[in-house]
Amino acid sequence: MRRQYRAAGLDESALAAEPMEQFDRWFAAAATSGLDEPNAMVVSTADAEGRPSARTVLLKGFDRRGFVFFSNHGSRKGAELEVNPQVALLFPWHPLARQVIVQGRAERIGRDETAAYFRSRPHGSQLGAWASEQSRPIGTREELERRYAELAARYPEGADVPPPPFWGGYRVAPSSVEFWQGRENRLHDRLRYEAAPGGGWQVRRLQP
Repeated sequence: MRRQYRAAGLDESALAAEPMEQFDRWFAAAATSGLDEPNAMVVSTADAEGRPSARTVLLKGFDRRGFVFFSNHGSRKGAELEVNPQVALLFPWHPLARQVIVQGRAERIGRDETAAYFRSRPHGSQLGAWASEQSRPIGTREELERRYAELAARYPEGADVPPPPFWGGYRVAPSSVEFWQGRENRLHDRLRYEAAPGGGWQVRRLQP
């Protein structure tokens, strides 16, 4: 089960000077290509013993400082980030024969920034953040739906729902960003920005 990639290549001369600028170019291409949820990314974390876990999360913003996503701080990923802030992100844009792989360090964003994003969410998503103790066991689906119904009665549509204190954003400041372009005969292009010790970025070509 394999597909021959016949996309145009990725050359060093075409790269932006900064990885976030290059990501902006590729993300714009993904967003206008018809892909479902081009902001979906796999977030990989590890606990204090180095045992990994991964899940798909939606990217909610990016700039020169890094990549932002939101989560329950008590979730598995939240607990793992508390003891080991090293994280990997993967954007799998398969129809474009492209991937972006990020390694970096995650830190919580400020509460003001979290509150501003929380207020922009749909009402149902705001209630869902309160209803779910993410990653913790629950007896039945009905228990979860009962919590949601109680919250919906307390905060009807149009009411001001406060952001949960146990919920917020993380920003991943990248130490490396790899741009992977599928090529014919598995001779893929892999160009990776790596943070230079004195500041700035250096680009390495990796063998496929």
